[in-house]
Amino acid sequence: MLQSFGFSLYESKVYEALASSGEPLDAAMVVKHSGVPKAKIYEVLNRLVEKGMVLDTISEKKKRYTALPLTSLVEKLTQQFQADVKQLTTSLSHKTVRDDRVWSLKVDASIRAECKQLIQRATRSIRISAWEDDFQAFLPLLEEKEQSGVEVEALIIGQNHTNLSRVHSFVPAKEHKELERFQLIVADQEEMIFAGEEDSGWQAIKTRAQPFVKFFADFFYHDVALSRITQKHFDLLFDDDEIRSMLIRLRY
Repeated sequence: MLQSFGFSLYESKVYEALASSGEPLDAAMVVKHSGVPKAKIYEVLNRLVEKGMVLDTISEKKKRYTALPLTSLVEKLTQQFQADVKQLTTSLSHKTVRDDRVWSLKVDASIRAECKQLIQRATRSIRISAWEDDFQAFLPLLEEKEQSGVEVEALIIGQNHTNLSRVHSFVPAKEHKELERFQLIVADQEEMIFAGEEDSGWQAIKTRAQPFVKFFADFFYHDVALSRITQKHFDLLFDDDEIRSMLIRLRY
């Protein structure tokens, strides 16, 4: 009977023997009425007790067993079935396949629109690097996200004219003649867009692939650290020709 509900043959036989008995049975009597081998009877009884299908007690120095009443069994199995269905529904509804493809995108307007959508979707954190004039296009939305509780951290290439809490800025030196314009946004450590100028136009890549997301998140903090170090020790670093040359070869 119980096999259709996922119980083993022996468990089903033991429960039926106990349920059809008018009184509690000890292990020996369960063996007799169920046909379950003596070597297996305690293992099966203990499993049924653990599952709440069988009650046990000590009577006259003997351990005796009785089945959970049929009405209670029906209620138990019904509740368990409903709970399993709910869990399955929840599990399947939240299980989505990550798109790990790397998408390429061209045209400044399209890239900017995608950047704004990425910022809008963020619910936990935003890391953004951009040149000052490009950054201004995202500023109102970034301030709105920060006010809603999203952690926003920005690196601006140029002067800082924002009210954001965590902003780093870097003003390029005269030697930075070939510094390429770029934009980087990492949202929730789950998705990123990196855009740069190429052949007088903008091109971008967009992906949720975690190796890329982690790399560009680390890239963001590399740039932050480098800009902070350069600002703090500018005179010391740029007075040394060798160090200045090395720094110029880096992004900043």
